[in-house]
Amino acid sequence: MTLILALDFGGTKLAAATVNIGSRKWLRYERCLSPVGADASTDLEIMRSLIYSLLEDTKPDAIGISFGGPVDASTGTVRLSHHVAGWENIPLKALLEEEFGVPVDVDNDANVAALGEHRFGAGQGYDSLFYITVSTGVGGGWILNGQPWRGAGGMAGEIGHIVVDPAGPLCLCGKRGCVERLASGPYMAQNAREILEKEPPSRQGGKVLRGLVGDNLTLLTGQLVSEAAAAGDDLAKEVLYKAGWALGVGIGNVANLMNPQRFVLGGGVTKAGEDFWRVVRQVARETALPEVDFEIVPAVLGDDAPLWGGVAIASMTIPHL
Repeated sequence: MTLILALDFGGTKLAAATVNIGSRKWLRYERCLSPVGADASTDLEIMRSLIYSLLEDTKPDAIGISFGGPVDASTGTVRLSHHVAGWENIPLKALLEEEFGVPVDVDNDANVAALGEHRFGAGQGYDSLFYITVSTGVGGGWILNGQPWRGAGGMAGEIGHIVVDPAGPLCLCGKRGCVERLASGPYMAQNAREILEKEPPSRQGGKVLRGLVGDNLTLLTGQLVSEAAAAGDDLAKEVLYKAGWALGVGIGNVANLMNPQRFVLGGGVTKAGEDFWRVVRQVARETALPEVDFEIVPAVLGDDAPLWGGVAIASMTIPHL
């Protein structure tokens, strides 16, 4: 049997799993949270302990890695992490090839998750799809003609930094009104917090939200905004609508530009309920030309999309597969 080791270096979590090629069931699976204040060396040490716990006395035939940040996929070098310090220009592929003596492939998490959904999830049977992850940030990964497409410098798919509201709030990237600034979980929480801080607690809108965090607005998350919206909180519904609108405008523009068959949406914010999905689909349809045909569907691999993508990219490095 051909054994694949898949690794996921996320912004807040680390995961590792092993699988035999051809199987859809993990042999072993380990996941843990990255500690607060972690840096690259901390994360590498934790990942090593997960790997050795999984492998015991076995050796993988190949390793596929999803990394939460920009990666030079041609060399397997991590450029940086937006969430964990110390990852600047780390040759992750070379480090693990030296340690384990097997082929290693590394790519950005959205590209890897796109490949995972294409091979094993909601993109099976489709030649072209755009995978979008909406969680801590908003990222995207392309499959064109059945293959990953990374762009000239590996930066294709950055839908999170398409500007949809030039007069909107300032994004971490320095621009105003990016999709990510309006639709990602932490920014949704920030938007709700800023509105609540300006409003008296007696205001009707926001009562459910305030109740969920006991008036401690620092505890707000995108998930809580979604829950409050589902419970009828007007302020939360307004924030969630703006998030769905921003994502829908981004998707409609991408549909016009590249015309993929499917948009596959993954990540935490996509669990935001039917109202969110309705707004995304409606606004995307209104933004795109009537002649441009596409579907918007939920990812089916959930949090495991980057790991299954790791399996896909690792299997591509084994010559006889």
